[in-house]
Amino acid sequence: MSLTERFEEAVAKSKTLTTRPDNQTLLKIYALYKQGTQGDVQGDKPGFVDMVGRAKYEAWEGQQGKSQDDAMNEYIALIDRLADEAF
Repeated sequence: MSLTERFEEAVAKSKTLTTRPDNQTLLKIYALYKQGTQGDVQGDKPGFVDMVGRAKYEAWEGQQGKSQDDAMNEYIALIDRLADEAF
C-alpha cells in the first residue's frame, strides 16, 4: 500500500475515533494534515480576534520545513496511536 493510500486510510480512521482528542492533539492532527497535503504554511496569519484560526495557523507553521512524506507518516502514526488508545 502506498503512503498516500495509508494516509487516506488514516484520514478516514480519524473520523471514527471513539474518544475526542484534547485540543493540543487536535491541533497536531490538523497541522500534520495540512503539512502532508499542502506543504509549508500559506496565507496570512489570522488576527488576535480569530483565536481558533490563529491557533491552527501557528500549529501548521510549527511544521514548517517538514517534508510532506514525513508529515503523512507522523499523521498516520498519531491516528493509529489514538485509535489504539480508544480500545
